[in-house]
Amino acid sequence: MSHLSISIAMGLIFWFTRLRLGYTFSSILFQPVSIGLFVGILYGDIEAGMKIGAAVQLVYLGVTSTPGGNVPSDPALASCVAIPIALQTGMEPTLAVALAVPFGVLGVFLDQLRRTTNSAWVHLADKYAENANTNGIMRCAFLYPAMVGFILRFPPVFLATYYGERVVNSFLSSIPHWLLHSFEIIGGVLPALGFAITILVIGKKHLMPFFILGYFSVKYLQINVMAAAIFGACFSLLFIYLSSSKKED
Repeated sequence: MSHLSISIAMGLIFWFTRLRLGYTFSSILFQPVSIGLFVGILYGDIEAGMKIGAAVQLVYLGVTSTPGGNVPSDPALASCVAIPIALQTGMEPTLAVALAVPFGVLGVFLDQLRRTTNSAWVHLADKYAENANTNGIMRCAFLYPAMVGFILRFPPVFLATYYGERVVNSFLSSIPHWLLHSFEIIGGVLPALGFAITILVIGKKHLMPFFILGYFSVKYLQINVMAAAIFGACFSLLFIYLSSSKKED
């Protein structure tokens, strides 16, 4: 595909994944690992797309809806901007993570703007309801918000994907190596933060030692992810068994 076609496709992907077509369906689509698959298909490098998507996904493991449905960051915008640019420039996944986080914060402002405009359709739907105009209500519920959502969401991702490679390449070539390495370190720490937030969200603070053990095992013992998953499963089963044994006693 041409660079223009990919940029258009990325804008459409971001718009479509945030349409909220059923909360379960949309929650799967806007995850970084899902977007990484789509981007990998577009660029003909599914492996690299999935690796970067998985790295970004780790940051957002603990991102859940707070009261009112607000979220602290938008993983979809972060992924739709960072993953294509990372593939275009040959960026390491850790550096792509550091690039993704600011765009995730920007996505929150876009979503707040969308919510503000949606209030107009609610009032319009009330008028249609007075006349029992079900078609008008359906348009207010889906068509009009989708059109405004396209206007808000398509341009930033299209422009970032289309011009991002040149901007990022010039930026990377202009900054000193030590600063670039600092970004890579930050990108490596953020996934660990995602795991920590997940543990705090589920209310199991006593599991924090397992998180620390797993992180430093991968970091210093140089075991791969599969080995870490196997050891983690064994530790989890052992922990559950010992906990149940204590309760029985």
